[in-house]
Amino acid sequence: MTITPSKLTRAAGMCAVAAGVLFVVIQFIHPHEIVANVTTTAWAVTHILTMAMGVLGLIGTAGMYLRQVTRAGLLGLIGFFLYGSFFVLTTALAFVEAAILPLLTGRAPQFVSDFLALEIGGTVVGDVGALPLAAVLSAVTYLLGGLLFGIALYRVRILARWASLLLAAGCVLTLAVPLIPHSLARMTALPVGVALAGLGYSLWREQRTAAARQASGVDGSRLDPAGAQ
Repeated sequence: MTITPSKLTRAAGMCAVAAGVLFVVIQFIHPHEIVANVTTTAWAVTHILTMAMGVLGLIGTAGMYLRQVTRAGLLGLIGFFLYGSFFVLTTALAFVEAAILPLLTGRAPQFVSDFLALEIGGTVVGDVGALPLAAVLSAVTYLLGGLLFGIALYRVRILARWASLLLAAGCVLTLAVPLIPHSLARMTALPVGVALAGLGYSLWREQRTAAARQASGVDGSRLDPAGAQ
């Protein structure tokens, strides 16, 4: 099989679709953040899926950025760096939750409880090192990175503009999380999941159409951006 930039970009689009779908699914299956749930199979499965979402989301976001790197400007670069950092932090924290916290429930239950409190905005009573900083960075990169990256995608007009706006708006929606019950807070992530899937599909379709036009001898420069409207 010949590896080409077009095929890699299409693969990145499918990774973004998968990340978006997983982001939505995780919100519905995530167990309540209590120590008793940390050793359950549901907890392990949820956070393994979260790690997969983080890796796939980073690949998909990189594909989106590289597709329009010459037109995204400084705003696109900053947005990509911040939003990509969110996926890196998410993967790292999910690994801790899946592989380390279950081992500590019997030895250091207070540490586990404090770790979970960081997730839901609760009160931390013990020493958890730099974890509060990691939690803050995760929130900031998600909110600011998603907002800037969504705006940059919208301005470039290559990928689906509705999904670009939904990404930006969905990330800003997290500002309402402290004002609503935690049972509903996870639902604020649904627009972002839909946006990621929409952007990924738009990237895949745009590259697939461009490849088909090139194969048939049609000048790709006349190709309208797929789903940009």
